[in-house]
Amino acid sequence: MKPFATITKSYLSNYKHKQHIFLQKQFITGSESAQLDPFSSCSKHTPDLHEHSYYSEMAINGDKPNGYDLVYKIRECTNSGLYNHGEQLHCYVLRTGFTANVFVSSALINFYVKMELAKDAHKLFDEMPEPSLVAWNSLISGYVRAGMFRQALSLFLQLERSSVCSDSYSYTAVLAVCGQLNYIKLGKSVHSMIVKSGVECSTFVSNCLIDMYGKCELVEDAIKIFNKMRFKDAFSWNSVIAACTRNQRIEQAVGFLNQMPSPDTISYNEIITGIARFGNMERAIEVLATMPHPNSSSWNSILTGYVNRNNPRNALKLFYQMHLNGIRMDEFTFSSVLSGIARVGAYTWGTLIHCCVVKLGFDEFVVVGSALIDMYSKCGQVNLAEFMFESLPDKNLVTWNAMISGYAHNENSTKVFELFERLKHTNDLQPDGITILNVLSACWHNKAPLEVATRYFESMIHDYKIDPTVEHCSCMIKLMGHEGEVWRAEGMINRLGFESCGGVWRALLAACGVCWDLKVAETAARKVIDLEGDGEFVYVMMSNIYARFGKWEDAGAMRKMMRGKKVSKEAAYSWIE
Repeated sequence: MKPFATITKSYLSNYKHKQHIFLQKQFITGSESAQLDPFSSCSKHTPDLHEHSYYSEMAINGDKPNGYDLVYKIRECTNSGLYNHGEQLHCYVLRTGFTANVFVSSALINFYVKMELAKDAHKLFDEMPEPSLVAWNSLISGYVRAGMFRQALSLFLQLERSSVCSDSYSYTAVLAVCGQLNYIKLGKSVHSMIVKSGVECSTFVSNCLIDMYGKCELVEDAIKIFNKMRFKDAFSWNSVIAACTRNQRIEQAVGFLNQMPSPDTISYNEIITGIARFGNMERAIEVLATMPHPNSSSWNSILTGYVNRNNPRNALKLFYQMHLNGIRMDEFTFSSVLSGIARVGAYTWGTLIHCCVVKLGFDEFVVVGSALIDMYSKCGQVNLAEFMFESLPDKNLVTWNAMISGYAHNENSTKVFELFERLKHTNDLQPDGITILNVLSACWHNKAPLEVATRYFESMIHDYKIDPTVEHCSCMIKLMGHEGEVWRAEGMINRLGFESCGGVWRALLAACGVCWDLKVAETAARKVIDLEGDGEFVYVMMSNIYARFGKWEDAGAMRKMMRGKKVSKEAAYSWIE
């Protein structure tokens, strides 16, 4: 990798100030630097900014269009991404009273959905006296595409209670939600609705059922649906292959691949992704080498596999090999390799990759910008991460979480709270479980009062309807332990339904080691042993806690039990790369 590093460093020699990485695009993309750049043969990504000349001025003039004309013009704006013209058409619709036309309103809802303005679409939907099924489906699918799954589910349940009957589009949208949220009971209920309505024979609906069951870890049900299908298309085969690979059924997935009449690139990519995630990386590379038409996604799957296995060096080697083989790199390539760099804090490599990102025109992609923010934060360069965050034209929740996590990672709790408040007032975005976890972590580092952390925790449950995870619960237990109130933790564990989770009881036992609550510690220790079995952690913790209370006989008994059960304390170790 020396030639790549040597050549690319020629860019950075001219960056005397840290912000030059972001601002000197003219230098990076200039003709002289292009001759030196190893990626000069790659085409620079340039967004298509062409707008149809038909929309150079407002489409509506002296003639009064009818509802059909307005629907046509709104669809043109939707397909061309012409937001301003669509807004003008909406104003005309309001002024002329066409909002009562269900087809015009449905077209406008679809327009706002495609513009990723789900809240605006919902406002328009609420103004419709009798929304059509098209309007319902447009808004539900819009929420699904925007990742706002709970809103989509809530709207579907409203549809079921209305006088409008759901159709196959409604069902497939909510099946996608069930798959994403792992709501298997609801997914099965929707399956029953599909059977009753008689649309199960639809290939499209069956494909969505296969996908839902696969994501909910019910592979046999997915295969059963597949085997019942009379007509199978490429999506059917790829869906069942994906269902197998997601659930570590690699050999079964390969069997389906071999039976598939005409495997395509997606089929092979699903196999590579599954092997890279659960199998042998060498085998994944073999599949890549033998597949007919590998693309950037094929390579990205292996790149991501190396990153997820904490092997950033091989990820960088593969990244360089992609360049040598002339593989077109996309935003996901750079996102993956930057994630690997972030894990080891390799700041120099991060800046080198950032130069390539800027040259190829991917610096304004949200997924790449978020990865850069994460990389700079984990390399301790919070100011650069903050600069990237503020300069990104578009931000999604991943971007906000990356910056909030960056502040939390670098123990800047004040900034965490400030950015969280900004996020709360952002349109079409609301915090998720990762956001709240970072805020709770900031409460810990900032030694915030337990009441403050509790307000965030309760807000997550009641205001944002987010189910707490083991990590949330463990963080709250740690905060309770710091203030000597672990007695509250046991009630919280039972109230949230984590009584059968060994991880939270381990967290509680660790917290008791800080605040010296013997009674709660003994309860936690029994729970950990019941749920996870004997381990050195329980015996060492209890021995230390007994010793702190002067109960030397009990402390000795713990040590004796360790010897009797042949449980030994593992030696500590450190890892320096």
